[in-house]
Amino acid sequence: MVKQIIWSQRAQNDRKQILEYWRNRNKSNTYSKKLDKRFREALNIIRDYPQIGKQTDDQKARIKIVKDYFLIYEETADAIILLTIWDSRQDPEKLEKILK
Repeated sequence: MVKQIIWSQRAQNDRKQILEYWRNRNKSNTYSKKLDKRFREALNIIRDYPQIGKQTDDQKARIKIVKDYFLIYEETADAIILLTIWDSRQDPEKLEKILK
């Protein structure tokens, strides 16, 4: 059974901020579009193979790496819930607070 992908509000905001950052930095949509495509491709893989992500310490969340970003998600019986998109270059302690 193919599971539905559900974007949390945090993940939606993260995606928007990341893509806006690259659009403003590069003065072009090209990289933002490529990065967004990679996010969507990774989510399609996760939907088909939910166990592909590395399991986190809390045993519920998993991480799929896309370039410098972590797609952090949880699997339920009928859905994949994308919790956040995390820039791995940020302070990891901030991520721990988000996941608690």
